Amino acid sequence: MKKKQVVLAMSGGVDSSVAAYLLKKQGYSVIGVTFKVWPKNLCGKHARRSCCSVDAIADARSVCAKLGIPHYAIDCEKEFKRRVIDHFINSYKRGLTPNPCIICNEEIKFPILLKKARQTKSDYIATGHHARCVYNKKHKRFVIKEGKDKKKEQSYVLFSLNQDILSHLILPVGDYTKDKIRAIAKRLKFASYSREESQEICFVMDNNLNKFLKEKLKKKDIRPGIIKNKDGAILGKHPGTCFYTIGQRRGLKISCGKPIYITDINHKKGEIVIGDYNDTLKKTLRAKDINWIIPPKKSQKLLHAEARTRYKEPKAKASLKPLSSKTCEVRFSKPQSSPTPGQAVVFYKGDTVIAGAWIT
Repeated sequence: MKKKQVVLAMSGGVDSSVAAYLLKKQGYSVIGVTFKVWPKNLCGKHARRSCCSVDAIADARSVCAKLGIPHYAIDCEKEFKRRVIDHFINSYKRGLTPNPCIICNEEIKFPILLKKARQTKSDYIATGHHARCVYNKKHKRFVIKEGKDKKKEQSYVLFSLNQDILSHLILPVGDYTKDKIRAIAKRLKFASYSREESQEICFVMDNNLNKFLKEKLKKKDIRPGIIKNKDGAILGKHPGTCFYTIGQRRGLKISCGKPIYITDINHKKGEIVIGDYNDTLKKTLRAKDINWIIPPKKSQKLLHAEARTRYKEPKAKASLKPLSSKTCEVRFSKPQSSPTPGQAVVFYKGDTVIAGAWIT
């Protein structure tokens, strides 16, 4: 019997390297692919821990050679710029705080993986995300579940995947803790077992977001202006609303004798409003472009679930009211700190993702 074949996204990091080993151990025929998203003149300038630097590609190729599986680098520089980087820049231009990893998953990584799988007549696609993809018999849908390691799990960034992708997806490391994955990598003598994980935006050099935005945005899009409190008193000036985000504490260069937070940003007027922690708390929000992994019943006008408004934030009890096929209103049982336009709100039933949308 011919082995089932899987196309695996390999960043050169520890998770995708061990995913390749686990898939092969489970009897799959594995093809490793790494995405090249930058032009040649920039590739060598990115940190080794970045997920698609020259060194990362070399590390992925080395793992594939050690495991005896083929490896390919896929050039998606133009698509990445148009769909991820341009979206990122345009979001800041509109006063939003984007999440490029989710957009990359939705627009680049998973669609290209599936395309490659079909080109190679493979049965599945896979990544090193700490989450699980399973078939839900009750709803007759493929769903995303939280990974075993709650500190590292990544279900939040996978909410926008469609059924075509989920029905072909394997997430090999989702049933393992990060420590166990590193232990396997160390035993196999993968160089990545001790590599520091990157929390940076991969295309922002030196993690200097302000410098990146100054270079990419036109002067008219930067919008310098005043910083004021909720009563309207002017407390200072700022160089541009695009350099700040709701909930931010540092970098305001204003002394109020107590911790202060950005509670609102009026991009059109160039105004930033600050307050104390309680002023950041919101009990309701609206979101758009909702993706239902488990669609509600037509008769359901209110869903009770848990919601997460940031990647590493704890889930909170919430009710979800669909306003249209693509928009919803969310009401939390307890106010949440700084829900931020441009970020995602992801909804759970237990450990299962049921939907996700973009905060407006």
